[in-house]
Amino acid sequence: MEYLTQERAPIMESLEKMRATRLVPFDVPGHKHGRGNADLLEFLGQRCLEVDVNSMKPLDNLCHPVSVIRDAEILAAEAFGAAHSFFITGGTTQAVQAMILTVCKPGDKIILPRNVHRSAINALILSGAIPIYVNPQVDERLGISLGMKVEEVIAAIKNNPDAKAVLVNNPTYYGICSDIATITKVAHEHGLKVLADEAHGTHFYFNQKLPASAMSVGADMAAVSMHKSGGSLTQSSLLLTGENINAGYVHQIINLTQTTSGSYLLMASLDISRRNLALRGSEIFDNVIELVEYARDEINYLGGWYAYGKELVDGGAIYDFDVTKLSVYTRSVGLAGVEVYDILRDEYDIQLEFGDIANILAYVSVGDRVKDIERLVSALADVKRIYRKDSARLMKVEYISPIVDATPKEAFYAEKKSLPIAETVGETAAEFLMCYPPGIPILAPGERITKEILDYVKYAKRKGCQLTGPEDMTIKRLQVIKGR
Repeated sequence: MEYLTQERAPIMESLEKMRATRLVPFDVPGHKHGRGNADLLEFLGQRCLEVDVNSMKPLDNLCHPVSVIRDAEILAAEAFGAAHSFFITGGTTQAVQAMILTVCKPGDKIILPRNVHRSAINALILSGAIPIYVNPQVDERLGISLGMKVEEVIAAIKNNPDAKAVLVNNPTYYGICSDIATITKVAHEHGLKVLADEAHGTHFYFNQKLPASAMSVGADMAAVSMHKSGGSLTQSSLLLTGENINAGYVHQIINLTQTTSGSYLLMASLDISRRNLALRGSEIFDNVIELVEYARDEINYLGGWYAYGKELVDGGAIYDFDVTKLSVYTRSVGLAGVEVYDILRDEYDIQLEFGDIANILAYVSVGDRVKDIERLVSALADVKRIYRKDSARLMKVEYISPIVDATPKEAFYAEKKSLPIAETVGETAAEFLMCYPPGIPILAPGERITKEILDYVKYAKRKGCQLTGPEDMTIKRLQVIKGR
């Protein structure tokens, strides 16, 4: 459409036009532009609450977009090089689930790495699909899961010729990329769809110095967290699809779980952020790359810490690396990543994205400044000087290959019994157990509980990792399949 250019922001423009009409609201939400909730108005402000509105003819409807939301989605598809895009207000979790529900019916197989986000395994519970795991290699020093090797994906396809799709992390939380171009080519040659979890890859679409994006290599669907590196509001995301995906069916799938009261604050933030990236994305991410390279050099100069980057690339399980990721290995200073995370937050007022057993991740994106980087580097110098310990006492992190006794859906809906966690060795888990963030399950429904897993959980809990997933919020008991 000729009138649609990347300079436009159709949803924002329609909200501004609505505001100018001085509309009298006899619809929801009940705060009525903030007049009904003085505390909320004071906290969020008049401009925010004036555009927190419900669907109406001039503003379109997220469940059936035919005007301004449709226009905004067309512009997003163009900006990201996709055939279609869908605005998602339930976070990338909902986008990942929509991808899997689109291509998998009950009993269908999907090939995926085991180090997926819990949203992907949740989708297996909802769809009844069967996971075929490609167990990732682990960097023995860093203790992080790597990408999928092409030959491992080929082997999984040959062993499961009836599989329907392959899901790829592009990138992982730590910045590790698989060879998504070759995986896509191979999968398509065997009739499989390719899905990409690009929760941490929004920026790949807007800078040539970064790894390949899913849409650029012909993948079929991608779930993109605009609210992470793209700068939109938390919980706003995009689902991108290629030419060989039925967009109408995808819309039906999305509407199975999408709210019928889509937030215009979230949708407008997607619209405005897409415009910002389309017009200035290359320059923005040039600056981010420069900031992170500066931080990496300064942190490594301190000694002890290891901020890793492109030097990890081996053309296999680490096919490429996202240089905007400021991932730092901490064990060499005798501290678990989560301990550093807690110290920086509690003692230095620095909030990291996460800390795990051996690493921290400082998420650097569109809103960061040189002085923020310098404050982080200075704090890490302090932490090393004040808190350094003997690294020999720390647990070595290794990938624990899952023993799958049942599909996620079978296990989740099975008859269960609750046991003290220490008494669950040999049982089959009927619920999740994970550190969050990053939200990659230590245990998923259907997987056998081993002593090795429980030792890891005990250590992670002692170090201060936030464990989530079980029905028992104290993490003292686990639900297991009864009678197995």
